[in-house]
Amino acid sequence: MVASAGAVIPVTASSSAAAPAGKACDSRNNNSYSKLLECVSAEGVTKHLQAFQAIADANGGTRATETPGYRASVDYVVEVLEKSGWSADVVPFTYNATDTVLQQVAPTQTAHPHAGATGTGEGDVTEAVVPVDINLAGTRQNTSGCEDADFAGFPAGSIALLQRGGPPAPAPTCSFRVKALNAEEAGASAVIIFNQGDASAGDRFGVISPTLAPTAEDPIVVDIPVVGTSFAAGQALAQPGSRARVAVDFREVTDFNVIGELEGEVDDNVVMAGAHLDSVPAGPGINDNGSGSSGLLDVVEAMGNSKPHNTVRFAWWGAEEIGLLGSTAWVGQRTQAEKDEIALYLNFDMIGSPNYYFGIYDANESSFVAPVPVPEGSEHIEGTLESFYTVRSEPYDDSAFSGRSDYQAFINNGIPSGGLFTGAEVVKTPQQQAIWGGVAGESFDQCYHLACDTIDNVNQKALDVNSDAVAFAVLTYAYSTEGVNGVPGRKVPGKFTIPAPAGPEHTFAGPLGGDDGHDHDHEAEAS
Repeated sequence: MVASAGAVIPVTASSSAAAPAGKACDSRNNNSYSKLLECVSAEGVTKHLQAFQAIADANGGTRATETPGYRASVDYVVEVLEKSGWSADVVPFTYNATDTVLQQVAPTQTAHPHAGATGTGEGDVTEAVVPVDINLAGTRQNTSGCEDADFAGFPAGSIALLQRGGPPAPAPTCSFRVKALNAEEAGASAVIIFNQGDASAGDRFGVISPTLAPTAEDPIVVDIPVVGTSFAAGQALAQPGSRARVAVDFREVTDFNVIGELEGEVDDNVVMAGAHLDSVPAGPGINDNGSGSSGLLDVVEAMGNSKPHNTVRFAWWGAEEIGLLGSTAWVGQRTQAEKDEIALYLNFDMIGSPNYYFGIYDANESSFVAPVPVPEGSEHIEGTLESFYTVRSEPYDDSAFSGRSDYQAFINNGIPSGGLFTGAEVVKTPQQQAIWGGVAGESFDQCYHLACDTIDNVNQKALDVNSDAVAFAVLTYAYSTEGVNGVPGRKVPGKFTIPAPAGPEHTFAGPLGGDDGHDHDHEAEAS
C-alpha cells in the first residue's frame, strides 16, 4: 500500500525510549509524537488494567453490563477523565435485556447453558426438537439451516435445532440471522443454535451468542425466540425424542456510556476513538476489553495539557458484549448535524492478547472482502496505522473490516473508521508464530470470554506497541484529518518523516487471504 498522504511518523519514536518522570508527563504539553509517545507506555496501561481487575475482584469477578462491576468501571473512567482535565459525560441509554430459558424435558430433564441471541423475538415454547441438517461427526462441517431444502418436511410448530457452520466448510455458510429467518419461515416456533464442535477453527465448543439484529439493508425482524448454546448441549438435544422449553422474555434496562472530550481549536471537526468498557459475565474482561479501555485512559492522562487543533472525543461503550448496544444507541441519539461533525472513528477492542498478532482493520480489502460498507476515508486510517508499525519495524496483518465491534454504528452512518485487534479465539498458525512469536496451535487469547481473562492474560509487548499506536493515530488526526475527510488542519509539531507502509503479512488462509473466523466471535454474525 502506498504511504498515506499526511501520515506523519516520528523517526525517534521507539518503544525503548525512556519515559520522563511522571510529573513531567502530567505538566507539559505533549503536543508532538516524541513527547506523547514517551508518556504512553505498557506500564501506564497496566495501572488502569489493575484498577479494572480490582473492581472485578470486589464485584463478583465481573464487569458485565447490569452489574455493580460495570457501574464501578464507569465511575473509574470518569475519575481519570476529570483528573486529567477532560470533560466527562455519563450518557444513559435503554435497551431490552432478555431473560432466557433452555430446558430439555425429554428424554432427560436438563437445564443447558445458553445465551439469548441479539435480535431474538419473545416467546415461551415447549415442543419437540427437530435437528436441521446438522453434522456431529469429524470436523462437523455443515451448512445447517442455510438452504430452504434443509427444512423439507419440517414439522410446523417444532423447535429447530441448528448448528454453527464453518470455517472450514464444504460450501459457503450463512449468518445466524439467515438460519433463524429460514427456520421461522419453515414454521419453527423457536430456534436453538449450537456451536460447531471443531477445535481446528478455534474454540467452537462453548456457548455462543448469535447476532440476529436487522440492518438498514436487511430490516426483517426475527419474531420467534432464539438462543445459542454449546456443542455438548446440541449433541444432547439432537437425541431422538428430544423435547425442550425455549423461553425469551424482554425487560427494559438503562445503562451508560462514558464520553470524554478534550476541546480543540476547531469544534466542528471531531476526532473520535472508543473501546467497550463492559466484560462478559464470566470474568473481569482484562484483555477484552480492559486493554482497549486502558489504552485510551493512558492517552487521556498524557494529553491532558494539550490543546489539539481538532476536538478529540473518547468513548467507553456499555453493553457491547450483548450486541454493540451502547455505541449503537449513542450514534442513534445524535442529530444528523452532530454526526456530520465526526471526522472519523478509531476502535480499539482487544489490543493486548497474550498470544497476539498485530492486526489492522482491512479498509482497503487487500485480504478480506468486507461484508459491510467501508466509508470513504477509512483507507487513510488503515495506512496511518500501517505506517506506525512500519517505523517500529513491527510486522502486521489485516483484520477483517467486518463491523463486528463498536465501529459498526459509525460505518453504517458513513463515518470513516479503523482500528486495531490482536486476536481472540482463533488458533495461531505456525507461520504466525514465526512472525510474532507465541505458541502455534493455541488461540490468540485462550481466556477469551472466560474467567481467566485476568491481569495475567495480557502481553506486555503488545500493550506497549499498541498503546503507542493508539496515541500516534489520535495525535495525527487531532492535528489534521485532511487525508480522511478533506478538512485541512495543521502539521504535528516536531521533526518527522513519512515511510511507506511495509504491507501486511497476509497470513490468513482463504479467499483473498481471508478467514472469516479470525475476528471477534462474540460479535460474530457469520456462522
